[in-house]
Amino acid sequence: MATAARQNPKPESLPWRLVGAVMAGTLLNPLNSSMIAVALLTLRADFHVSIATVTWLVSGFYLAGAVGMPLMGRLADRFGPRRVFTAGLLLVGLTGVLAPFAPAFGWLLVIRIVQAFGTATAYPAGLAVMRAADRSGRAPAAALGAVTVASSVSAALGPVLGGGLVALAGWQAIFLVNVPVILVGLVPARLWLPPDGAAIASAPDWFTTVRRLDLPGVLLFSGMLAAILGFLLSLASGPEWLLLPAAVLAAVLFLYRERRFDSPFLDIRLLAANHALLGVYAQFAAVNLAFYAVFFGLPLWLEDARHFAPDTTGLLLLPVASVGILITPLAARLINRRGARLSLIIGSVLLLAGALLLLPVSDTTPVPLILGIGAVLGVPNGFNNLGLQTILYEAAPPEQIGVASGLFQTARYTGAILSTALIGIIFAARGASSGLHVLALIVAVVGVLLVVGSVATRR
Repeated sequence: MATAARQNPKPESLPWRLVGAVMAGTLLNPLNSSMIAVALLTLRADFHVSIATVTWLVSGFYLAGAVGMPLMGRLADRFGPRRVFTAGLLLVGLTGVLAPFAPAFGWLLVIRIVQAFGTATAYPAGLAVMRAADRSGRAPAAALGAVTVASSVSAALGPVLGGGLVALAGWQAIFLVNVPVILVGLVPARLWLPPDGAAIASAPDWFTTVRRLDLPGVLLFSGMLAAILGFLLSLASGPEWLLLPAAVLAAVLFLYRERRFDSPFLDIRLLAANHALLGVYAQFAAVNLAFYAVFFGLPLWLEDARHFAPDTTGLLLLPVASVGILITPLAARLINRRGARLSLIIGSVLLLAGALLLLPVSDTTPVPLILGIGAVLGVPNGFNNLGLQTILYEAAPPEQIGVASGLFQTARYTGAILSTALIGIIFAARGASSGLHVLALIVAVVGVLLVVGSVATRR
């Protein structure tokens, strides 16, 4: 399990305008991942596809992000975080313009995947900027908390904003809204992010640069994740068994190459030697499996079983994402005083409690009670996310903070991918209410494992 961050009396030294610029960019990823939750049924009807097919808009986004985060972190370490940060913003803006004109579902899925690569730049590049500028010698809990709050606000507003946009102007609006957001984010990025260092700016020739990106490793990693995801999603209609040996083969080849290549996409030796990082990634994947199972499963139940409109569903989902915002400053103070371990224990216990409260929910459960349960399920985000980010910040080698933080988000996407696959399987085989109860039971099991893991975490 992860080793919690130690106390250090040195003060934080990050300028807040720099943190603000990072916050402006990092809100794009949770915004685009959460807005789609209330548009899935509308997209299914417009493109005449099944619920299992339309969930590829979620799974494909997370699959691309799982690959894109460490890749963009690698690019940030190599070419400079400021350059990569702004390029990602521009890519998101471009996809926002193109998506409404998609002639078929396949085209929309491709654009959505490209969008995911664009949103994948801000977090690893942003943490690389912060780590380079930090002179305090400790994880800046307040600054990391501010970035977490920005992401939580974005995720919380996503369903509300998405529901209103879908009701007002159709699903196309959830892509177009990125354009003004990008324009707002580019200004502080250009003004307040420090220029990339001279050593980074003097890149080698293109052949050497492309070779160091380890594109074969990227492709093998992508193929492994895609095969696993494809197999999981096929379980609802009929298992595609050939995908399992394909995933195993891709994994074996990937590990073989990464252990022998001098500039690997993922440094397997680093991960094997750094138990704290491995623990962080495992716990973060589990936290997000539980969160996204609720975040995407609950709106499907609200619209299918309770027949709420998308805009109403977005409002009912607000406590799940928003309560963590209020908790994050409290978690930051707790981590500064007591370390990350206690924060993880509190978050895991509350996640288990929320899952148990969700088990008896039925088609007649009063709306205020649903909101209350959503609030309980939202609390753990502040404690778990910031606690794990704090450990990551101090456990990662400074020269590889970009790729290490990218892998942190890969763990997030791994949990999200598993959750969407589970939703596709469970809701295709069961009614909405029965499917919600199965999801709640899975979240409860994950909660138990996280409680045990958090208690076992050493200081």
